[in-house]
Amino acid sequence: MDKFTNSAWFMRIVAFALAALLFISINFEMESDKKSLGLSTAPEISTETIENVPVEVYYDRENLVVSGVPETVDVTLKGAKSLLINAKNQRDFKVYVDLSDPAISMGDRTVTFKISDLNEKLVATIDPEYAEVNVQERVTKEFSVEAEYNSSLLEEGYTAGQPTVSPKTVKITGAKDAIEQISYVKANLEISKGLNETVNSKATVKALDRDLNKLDVTIEPSSVAVSLKVSIPSKTVSIAPKQTGKAKDGIRITSISVDPKEVTLFGSETSLEKIDEINLPVNISKIDGDTELELDLNKPDSVQKMSLGKAKVKIRTEKVDVDEENAEPVVEEEEPETEQKQEEQVVEEKPEPEEEDEAAAIESKTFNNIQIVPVGIRDDQDAELESDVTSITLLGEADDLKKITKDDINLTVDVSNLDEGTHDVDLAVTVPEGVEWELDSKTVSVTITQKDEET
Repeated sequence: MDKFTNSAWFMRIVAFALAALLFISINFEMESDKKSLGLSTAPEISTETIENVPVEVYYDRENLVVSGVPETVDVTLKGAKSLLINAKNQRDFKVYVDLSDPAISMGDRTVTFKISDLNEKLVATIDPEYAEVNVQERVTKEFSVEAEYNSSLLEEGYTAGQPTVSPKTVKITGAKDAIEQISYVKANLEISKGLNETVNSKATVKALDRDLNKLDVTIEPSSVAVSLKVSIPSKTVSIAPKQTGKAKDGIRITSISVDPKEVTLFGSETSLEKIDEINLPVNISKIDGDTELELDLNKPDSVQKMSLGKAKVKIRTEKVDVDEENAEPVVEEEEPETEQKQEEQVVEEKPEPEEEDEAAAIESKTFNNIQIVPVGIRDDQDAELESDVTSITLLGEADDLKKITKDDINLTVDVSNLDEGTHDVDLAVTVPEGVEWELDSKTVSVTITQKDEET
């Protein structure tokens, strides 16, 4: 054994083995150190574009307004693929614009986008690289809101009043230049075609310049309550039964009456002006005696609707002999009368035509849709009438009635001594002398409310 170990070749072999082992050990440690430093085998370099990365803006939000900064940018990253994948999935980096310097001046400026919280082994490129921004003083101002709607969407014949808004004013905050450009503050009420009823809804408020361009401002509140009262003109006319057909033999029609006597029509004012009554045809050809019928009322094409669709008709009859009904009147010969009797007969018959002439001279004339005007409204109150129009019938001589127009009739209601709430108030009527008047109702319901105090 000693001879083997003292051999020169043995020593060479051992030395070689130890050298190889040392080389392997040192190389292994170096590779290990490289891996720990990320310097192992050359990594695969890639690029990755991340789109729509949000942009944060740092500035004095209490006193300044900054515009022109895009909401998002695209970021292209370059580096090891493993790091790119992690950055894309986590998105834990931020893109921002820094305008937080208290000494920053107002006006237009060019700012560069910056990136933070990104792995230092990645290189980032931002598209766009910079933005043209505008820095303005932050201003808050109060504006009145005007509601609007598309009147062409109302159903035919219907009308709408002025829409009311609550609250009536809003506070608008924005750049001083933008606030100075505000010409209109609108709340557009969205309605559908064929609107025929009152609308109570929410509407978004918009601030517009004089060219109706929407301005980039903050509005508080952003929406308001809008009420739009929709109604339709009405007119009450009489129902006129019209006899049609021929009565049966032996039957004579003595009277035809209708219940109710009037019907209310709804439609455009121009259409209603042309209608004074509704004809109700009554066919008497099948009537055998006293009869009550329920007949349909024919709605004129120009009318939107009627307050009722049927009316009851009462027919009164009497039976007569067929020969008597068809016979020619027989003139019987009478003994000549003395002059004294003839004079007596003439005297007796004279008053009758006079009474008929006197009765015929008194006629009636009905005026519809006469405006009721409230008087005595206090400055701090509003007065709303349940109905601001009514019908009035004038009685007088025919010649006098012909000269009277709507302008000669005044209907007023005195609200000067009314407190807040709803009241029934007597109507005051003024008509030309020599005629009398009749109203369906001599009172009208009036609601008194307090006006909102102006801020």
